Formats: sequence, C-alpha cells, structure tokens
Amino acid sequence: MNYWLMKSEPEVYSIADLQRECETIWDGVRNYQARNYLRQMQLGDLAFFYHSNTNPLGIAGLMRVVKTGIADPTQFDPNSIYYDPKSSIESPRWQTVIVEFVETFSSPILLSTLREKFSSEELMVVRSGNRLSVLPISEAVAKKIMAIADRSAYDMSLFFGEGN
Repeated sequence: MNYWLMKSEPEVYSIADLQRECETIWDGVRNYQARNYLRQMQLGDLAFFYHSNTNPLGIAGLMRVVKTGIADPTQFDPNSIYYDPKSSIESPRWQTVIVEFVETFSSPILLSTLREKFSSEELMVVRSGNRLSVLPISEAVAKKIMAIADRSAYDMSLFFGEGN
C-alpha cells in the first residue's frame, strides 16, 4: 500500500463534499509531476485530504483510492477550465483516480503543526513554495500523521496492519 497527500481548495471541493458524495473522481490536475503520481496510485492506497488556499491550511481527513487509470474527462470538455486541446480520447494526456471517503479528523492537522513535526524531506507539503496537489508520503510519515490525528492503536491497525 502507498500513502499520499492530495490537496483541494475547500471552496472548490472539500472533505465534507467527499463525505456527502461518498466517492469522487479527482479531476482537474494539470501538473505533469502530480499526474505522474496519480498514475502510480494503486487500489486501496490511502490519501490524506489536505485543504489548501484557505484558513487554516491542513489535513482534514482521509480517503482511499478505489479506481485507477481513468482518463480525466475534463480534458475533453471545451467548456471546462481544464480542457486540453492537445489531448484526445485515443491518447489522453491526463489520467486520474476515483477516491472514496474514509474519515474526517476530529480536528484538522494544521500546516503549522506539520511544520513542527516534519522536515521538508519527510513531508513535501511543508516546503516553502511547494505547489504540487498530489504528493507521496512514506508509511512512517503516514503513521506519524495518524498518531497526531489521535488514532487509537486499533484504528491504526486498520490502516497499517497489526504490527504498527
């Protein structure tokens, strides 16, 4: 299993929206490195849902990848701000995933807390100027984030197995 951090502006799409809808396509990513991370995702991977461009910034909860290798439909829609005229149905440039809601944390893990607990090498979101909307996270960092979210040992075993 892999772990990820995926950003969204809550005014555009929030964890509350995901909770209400149960699952969603993670569309509109138009950065090649972020797209490449989306291509690496596998069924069952866990992703931390990060609220960006808001106050406060931080991790709001958790979601799971339930479908991979999907052509982002917004690239084909000329009325979408994510339209890509160089992309075609036969050769899509932008792939994405479908994620499902897992949980909302009782309180968000603020960026200020993340900066206190992690170096920029451990967690790229704490780097100044980091604009990627999809970031990989190591299992060790994912466990530490879950501990900060005050998960019980039982809850953590659901995500990391018995020997966490």
